[in-house]
Amino acid sequence: MRDEDFEGFIEEFGEATYHQAVPQEAIDQWRGKLPDKLLHYWQTEGWNGYAHGRFWIVNPDDYEDIVDEWLEGSPLEQVDSFHVIARTAFGKIYLCGEKAGCEVKIECGLHGIFVMDLEPKERSIWERELPWFFSSRSPDEVDFNDVHGEPLFNRALASLGPLAPDEMYGFEPALVLGGKITLDRLRKVKIDQHLTILRQLAAPTMPFGNIDIQKLLKS
Repeated sequence: MRDEDFEGFIEEFGEATYHQAVPQEAIDQWRGKLPDKLLHYWQTEGWNGYAHGRFWIVNPDDYEDIVDEWLEGSPLEQVDSFHVIARTAFGKIYLCGEKAGCEVKIECGLHGIFVMDLEPKERSIWERELPWFFSSRSPDEVDFNDVHGEPLFNRALASLGPLAPDEMYGFEPALVLGGKITLDRLRKVKIDQHLTILRQLAAPTMPFGNIDIQKLLKS
C-alpha cells in the first residue's frame, strides 16, 4: 500500500508509463547509502518513467560518472557523497547525499548547481524528508519554460515523441553556447553523452547562497 506522499506524487504524474523492476542486489548495494524509504519505493514501484518521460526515478549507478564530472573541482565533492535518484526530461538531476539527503540538484541545461542545505542530518530526519521529495514534485516544476515562459514538455512530446530511459530532450546548440530556448532547438539525445558534452563546454555555476562551505569542510 502506498503512503500518502507517494500517492500524492502519483496524483500529479499518473501511473508509470515505463517500468523497470529493481533487482534485490541493487537494493542491497545501496542500503545504508540512500534512505530506506527510497529503497522501499524502488522495491514496490521500480525505476520508472512517469508522464511519458517527464520525470524518472533512476538507477544511481547509471549516473555515477555524470555526478563525478559535474561536481569535479567543486567543494561539494569534499562535503558529501552524492548520488542521482531522479531526473527530468530536460536533464535536471536530483542528488541525494549520504549525509545531507536530497538537498542538491543540477540544472545541466542551465549549467547550474543548486544547493538547499548541506548540514549532515540524523538518519531519522533523512528518512522523514525523503517522501516529501516526491510529494513536492509537480509537472510544472519538472518542465522547462521557453523564451516566452511557456512550458515545453507537452510540445516536445508531440513533436519528438516519448523518451526512452536513456534519452532526454536537449538543446542544440547548447544554451551555454548561445542556443535559444525554443521548441525547434530541442532534439532527442542520449542523456549520458549529452550531459558529458555539456559539462565539457563549461563549468557549472554554484550559487550556494548563505551556506558556509568552508565550515562544513572543517566539521
